[in-house]
Order: sequence, then structure tokens, then C-alpha cells
Amino acid sequence: MLNVPSQSFPGPSSQQRVASGGRSKVPLKQGRSLMDWIRLTKSGKDLTGLKGRLIEVTEEELKKHNKKDDCWICIRGFVYNVSPYMEYHPGGEDELMRAAGSDGTDLFDQVHCWVNYESMLKECLVGRMAMKPALPKDYHEEKKVLNGMLPQSQVTDTLAKESPSSPSYDWFQTDSLVTVVIYTKQKAINLDSVIVDHRDDSFRAETVIKDYSYLVHVALSHEIQEDFSVLVVENVGKIEIVLKKKENTSWKCLGHPQENHNSIIPKKDTGLFYRKCQLVSKEDVTRDTKLFCLMLPPSTHLQVPVRQHVYLKLPITGTESVKPYTPVSDSLFSEFKEPVLPNNIYIYFLIKIYPAGFFTPELDHLQIGDYVSVSNPERNFIISQLQELEDLFLLAAGTGFTPVVKVLNYALTNIPSLRKVKLMFFNKTEDDIIWRSQLEKLACKDKRFEVEFVLSAPTSEWSGKQGYISLALLSEFLKRSSDTSKVLICLCGPTPFTEQGMKMLHDLNFSKDEIHSSTA
Repeated sequence: MLNVPSQSFPGPSSQQRVASGGRSKVPLKQGRSLMDWIRLTKSGKDLTGLKGRLIEVTEEELKKHNKKDDCWICIRGFVYNVSPYMEYHPGGEDELMRAAGSDGTDLFDQVHCWVNYESMLKECLVGRMAMKPALPKDYHEEKKVLNGMLPQSQVTDTLAKESPSSPSYDWFQTDSLVTVVIYTKQKAINLDSVIVDHRDDSFRAETVIKDYSYLVHVALSHEIQEDFSVLVVENVGKIEIVLKKKENTSWKCLGHPQENHNSIIPKKDTGLFYRKCQLVSKEDVTRDTKLFCLMLPPSTHLQVPVRQHVYLKLPITGTESVKPYTPVSDSLFSEFKEPVLPNNIYIYFLIKIYPAGFFTPELDHLQIGDYVSVSNPERNFIISQLQELEDLFLLAAGTGFTPVVKVLNYALTNIPSLRKVKLMFFNKTEDDIIWRSQLEKLACKDKRFEVEFVLSAPTSEWSGKQGYISLALLSEFLKRSSDTSKVLICLCGPTPFTEQGMKMLHDLNFSKDEIHSSTA
């Protein structure tokens, strides 16, 4: 995260501060109420100035946008253009300007921690903060490194009190191998939990532990081969990363520490790390949706957990543009097969191409062999939500089906308590239904699974359900196996679909813990 000079907020002379030390609102101009702001955000007007693009913002770029008519603010790693919001802010323009061109997270938390800024400013989203570059190769740690293990004090003390038991690492070697061992001190660790990248002499291993990331990041003292293996001992939370030496020589140390080495950081503060992946195939699924297959570099270990997304990054008209996508399996049945290799090297995406869009046409124009940058996964779903589940209901519209794919596979293969899985899939026409034949085949193969298709613009030959998401459709569809069965409803689609769906689910008396929603 960026450094902001320490200061009180609101400022001593601010319009928002009153003599008692409390806070007062600033009178707004006519036509600048909350409802006026909501109407503006729904008007379709470009509030970012980027014509729908999402970009990766460097610290240097953020600093440039520090004026009232050009004001960008970073909150929890996301950058917003708040210039259009200036006149609508109840606390006045001066308060927003205190964070202009910088990271305003701490200032925001002091005054507005209860405000749902993500919803309020979603049409002002510019993009994510870029990952800070690693320290120069001649950077030397002052403290001694003993067999690769830094002193425990190097793990941030303040964070360690709030985070899981502080992890640590060590390393050992044979004539031909170097093994880096990470001790997470957590039992809920698997191959999805660790991401490893080796680039030139840089070795980076990020382990996700609950809401934190533990980073081992060094410039290796000697060269290694591209391929390596990752092993996890789940019952003790130990990770072993086995590297192959290029030369059978003895290493005196693992290497020189890089930025954030041996530190545990809240996941929301870690930024995004990218690696270049090669496009190896692209095939039509529907008239406007394609299945893209990207191959990870041999020097990367990355497995995207269920219902988590990554960002794809492309250079477009001289700007790095990013967009989030949820990886899928190559088919609905691939997850049921025994994998040939323990570590998958391919990532698949079902992506709808918008001819008038900014990002997807560029993606579609890529040739086989071209490269796309892929980020680390972002968390919006916790797999433990599926444990001991009895009824799983999936509501998807259009490409909102993509997050459903891995949830469906995982639930049917890994949840022994599961009684039924039901998918209601909303589309415009029959030709728009992604993987229809596979879904119907799966319903025949596994009696726990049912699928219903709902079309908004069907032909006269269509005999199935018609219309849009409604209380009548949901009340008939969402029937528990028993009055006490544990239920989860996953909802994904365009924003109007998810917003309407959430309201209807609450009207049907489903609790917040029984609902997980995301926007396609």
C-alpha cells in the first residue's frame, strides 16, 4: 500500500470538523443528493474517463491525479476517479482532496468505515494498484541469514498478533536439489494455497493462509532449472518446493532477500502479481462465447481455487488494461477424471466477446502462441461454505455460468453430505446456452443434479420455462430436501440480475449465510 503522511482526519480547518471534535455534513447544491448520484451512476455516462477500461495504476501515475477536476484515490488497493463525486460528497470536497493522488484507506477508515464505497463508487473504478517492483539485485539484508531462515522478528509483529500463527521457512540441499520448506502451522493448506514463480534469478512463493499472504521472495544465489515440484503435507501444513540445480555445486545461502521477503501481509494489501501465459487454443462454444486455453510457464505453480477469479492483462492502445475472469474446467466432465499430472499447467476461460467492447475484441484477436498476463487469484468465495452442505442451488445468467462450473464439479465430487444440486440457467435464446448438451448429460449421469433452462426470447418451438428471474420461478425452484437441510444458493450474472435475485431471496426468507452472489 502507498505511504500517506500522518495527519488527522478531518483536518483542523475542514468544513467537516466542528468545535466539539465531531463531524457535520456540508450543504449540497440542488440536484446533488444521494439519489441524484445513484441516477448519475445508472445513466451510462463514462465517470472514469477511460471508456470502460480497467487499468493497472502505478504509484507514480496515481500521484499525477491530485486536482479537483482530476482526482484519483486508492482504497484497499482499488483506484477510483472521484472527481464526478466531488459535489455529491456529504462531507465536502475538501475531505476528498485530502487523499487526492494517494492511498486514502486509513483516512477513509477513520471516518467512513461503515460506508459501502464499492457500491457507491463502482462506476468510478479506474483499476487496481500495480505491484511494487522488487528491490534491486544489489540490495543486502542487514541481518544475517542462517540457512535461509530470517529471524522471527522479520515477520511483522503487529500483523502477527492479528494473523494466523506466524509461518516460517527453511531450506536444505543435496548435490542436485534445493528444497524450500514453508511451515504454515495451519492444517487447511493444499496445493491451491501456494503460488510459486521463478523468473530469471527471482524466486517467489506466496502462501495464502486465511486472509493473509506469507511471502518467500529471494534472488537465488545460483541458477536452477525451469521445472520444479510442489508437495503439501496437509495434516501438518508443511509445503515443500523442490528446485533442480543447474550445476551440482554447494550453495552457501539460498539468495538475497527481495521486497516483503519472509513477511505476512493482509491479502487485500498484497497487490497483484502477474506471469505471462501462452494462448494454446481458442474454440467457439456459442455464437458469441469462446473457450480460451492458456498455458502457464513451466516456472510457475498456480492452481485457482473454486469460484475465485484472476485478472487478465493486455496492452491496448499503449495502456495496460485488465479485466477479471473466473477460470473454468475444459469441460463439465474433466474434473471427474483422474488427472494425468498432479499439477495442471492449463487455465481455461469461457469468455463472451462483445464486438463493441474494449477488452474482449482484443482478446479475440490474439493468435495461438501469443501471450496474456494472468494475475494471482482473488478471493470472493471460501470453500468451507460447501462443507456438510445438503442442498446447493445455482442461479446463473449468461456468462454468469462460468463461476458455477467449478462449484458444480467440486460439490458433486467432494461433498459426501450432498443430496441435490439444482441449476437454473437464464439465457436469451437456445443458441446462447453454454454447454447445454454437457449439462443435460450430467443430469442423466448423476441423479443428484437437475438443470432448468429459462429463456427470455425463445422461439415458438421452445417448450421450457420463459421469462426473467422472478419470485414465482424461485419459490418453485428453491425447495429444500428437508426443513432442516443445510442450504447454499450461489447467484451470478449481470448486475440487475444479481440485485433483483438478492432481493427476491431475502423476500423468500433465506439468510445472508445461505446466499453467495457475484457479478458476471
